[in-house]
Amino acid sequence: MELDDAFANAAYIPGGVDYPERWLAEALAFRSTHPAALDVPYAESERCAFDLFQPAGAPKGVVIFVHGGYWLRFDRKYWSHFANGALEHGWAVAMPSYDLCPKVRISEIVAQVKAAIGVIADQVSGPIRLVGHSAGGQLVARMIASDIDEPWVSRIAKVMPISPVADLAPLMRTSMNADLRIDAEEAAAQSPINLGKHDVPVTVWVGADERPVFVEQATRLATEWNAALVVEQGRHHFDVIDGLADPQSALMRALLD
Repeated sequence: MELDDAFANAAYIPGGVDYPERWLAEALAFRSTHPAALDVPYAESERCAFDLFQPAGAPKGVVIFVHGGYWLRFDRKYWSHFANGALEHGWAVAMPSYDLCPKVRISEIVAQVKAAIGVIADQVSGPIRLVGHSAGGQLVARMIASDIDEPWVSRIAKVMPISPVADLAPLMRTSMNADLRIDAEEAAAQSPINLGKHDVPVTVWVGADERPVFVEQATRLATEWNAALVVEQGRHHFDVIDGLADPQSALMRALLD
């Protein structure tokens, strides 16, 4: 399909195909030294569960990380080590999984993430900060769209879409859409750039070395939402989230500001 190359990441990142295996190993090692409540269900589907990491003392609130993978791959077990930065600052960190396409459509994943936040908000008091990567960036941005009417919205202190897929329409022109099944109606309803938002602070983050479509979409979302935009030099689509593991990173400072 004509836009497959535009959304291809691994092919343009040295060692790109090795990242998932590395993430999985680092996440497993992190869980071995950081006890957590694992596999906490938030809905009936087997994948609808989250892992919850707690800081040493009473948490200041909760950071919820929503993973990417084009709504087609990965789960919470790949990302545990990225909880480190927020934990070191005294925040609890929740990492939900969700059902994947083609079993469900993106609109159903949006509903699942909304349900996950509701359960997490009941378990951890205080402010909520949402951060999501790639497809997860679309999902966390979607949580503060003006049509979301949930009591926890008033507790959201910050949203950080990292390299978000903010406009779903171009994906209709990729081979991925055989499984994503995006049509014009869903693209309009689930693309953050098309939606108004609640009055919540947003910082859009993207790597300067990413595929141009991700820089362009991040810039468009920041413009449409009058949000802060950070284009981090020297970062590509896979290492742009590394700052989540580092309590001293600029990304972590922006998320917790």
